[in-house]
Amino acid sequence: QFPFGRRLPCDIYWHGVSFHDNIIFSGQVNKFPGMMETVRKITLSRAMRTMQDLFPLEYNFYPRSWILPEELPLFVAEVRMMKDSNPSWKPTFIVKPDGGCQGDGIYLIKDPSDIRLTGSIQSRAAVVQEYICKPLLVDKLKFDIRLYVLLKSLEPLEIYIAKDGLSRFCTEPYQEPTLKNLHQVFMHLTNYSLNIHSGNFIHSDSVNTGSKRTFSSILCRLSSRGADVKKLWSDIISLVIKTIIALTPELKVYYQSDIPAGKPGPTCFQILGFDILLMKNLKPMLLEVNANPSMRIEHEQELSPGVFENVPSPVDEEVKVAVIRDTLRLVDPLKKKRKDTHLSFHTYLLIFPTQLQSLHAGIASMKDKQHKHHSLKLSLKLCQSLEQVPGASEELPDAPPSPEAALPSLCLKQVFPKYAKQFSYLRLVDRVAALFIHFLGVKGTTKLGPTGFRTFIRNCKLSNSNFSMAAVDILYIDITRRWNSMAIDHKESGMCLQAFVEAFFCLAQKKYKSLPLHEQVASLIELCECRLAALHGKRLLWG
Repeated sequence: QFPFGRRLPCDIYWHGVSFHDNIIFSGQVNKFPGMMETVRKITLSRAMRTMQDLFPLEYNFYPRSWILPEELPLFVAEVRMMKDSNPSWKPTFIVKPDGGCQGDGIYLIKDPSDIRLTGSIQSRAAVVQEYICKPLLVDKLKFDIRLYVLLKSLEPLEIYIAKDGLSRFCTEPYQEPTLKNLHQVFMHLTNYSLNIHSGNFIHSDSVNTGSKRTFSSILCRLSSRGADVKKLWSDIISLVIKTIIALTPELKVYYQSDIPAGKPGPTCFQILGFDILLMKNLKPMLLEVNANPSMRIEHEQELSPGVFENVPSPVDEEVKVAVIRDTLRLVDPLKKKRKDTHLSFHTYLLIFPTQLQSLHAGIASMKDKQHKHHSLKLSLKLCQSLEQVPGASEELPDAPPSPEAALPSLCLKQVFPKYAKQFSYLRLVDRVAALFIHFLGVKGTTKLGPTGFRTFIRNCKLSNSNFSMAAVDILYIDITRRWNSMAIDHKESGMCLQAFVEAFFCLAQKKYKSLPLHEQVASLIELCECRLAALHGKRLLWG
């Protein structure tokens, strides 16, 4: 650990919170710039809504959402309209603060008038969603799934999903929401950080029982009941890929701002935590995406009032250790070198086994002093695993095998670009973001100025007698002003990506009136790309 940074360059930087934990210029970083902002509840809901506008059937795995406070009147009006058209409809809604985590500040309501709008705009910012009233139950308890997803690369897009995850259970038997039970968080909210305070929470040494279990144990149980587990996995993979596709446009804008093309800089990867709820019919629904999922493999146990001890959690260890290990295997910068040379793991072990005895002795003495630091446990595990590695001894084989041979098979399964053909048609907003970045002009910015927007219109030849440059300016001012009024962060003036996407959709609808929205947008993208390519060709010819 280097709390105050490190001067010497590294192959991999493992940051605790965000890309900006340290200023770095090379290697690989385990965080993408802008990821924390992109997966916040409001930003995620906006990205999903854009995709739902384009592809409503493909993105029906995300609950209907409204953004507070600016959409409160719309929320009230739509709920009233739906109730009028269907008097038997008795909905429940869940309110989630934008910056909240671990279940903090979440509450359920039956009527829009129950929304608590107090404090500053920042503290009031929230998402209100339709509550899923009919979840799948196991042992009469509601649960959700935490799946770990590795975004290994943004360009080209590369996604891996862990083959196992965690199932986190509520601690009170589930009942559909009523005015009497709305406030029973241990019945309705699956957050581990909330339920651990329940007297019914069960810590188990088995991965099949208790309040936290492996997802694979749930799948086995479902399979024994005759459920189509393969289809369920296929639906989950589809959900993950589609969600990442919805997030990549915003991420690319942040990425080019922090790591401009053509300048030295690190590459990025990131482990994300997807929280998924299964409905009674086994349809997976996305709850949220976490940029910094907990990787703790232990929990606190109270020995006596106020005295706590860290106790290993076998369920967490089984899932999380494999995710971290295999992430490092996939991003290992020496992997290619090892393929080309005879350099192998044994080279590093030549001097290490001779130190194992003293290291074990040191660890034993530290354990006697009851130093239970997390890295100590990892050191002991490392020593034990190295002793088991073939060749980790004084006598080495003449032809050392690959280090991969000594490790379990990868728990991370590649899903993209493996299934790229099935999902490429969804990447329309990615192409709109590429146009946005092209006209940003100044490197390091995330907002498009009025000159850049006019240049985009002019170069793509989108103005005509019915749509003058004066109308272009009015469109820019109206949309930019509205989006900036909704933004909490006013550091930079200009048109953000979401505002540009809205303007682009508006232009597409004007130009191709008779087509569905996704075809309108696709047609305008192709027109812009074609005209920019022709302009680029002319410039090369002039050059």
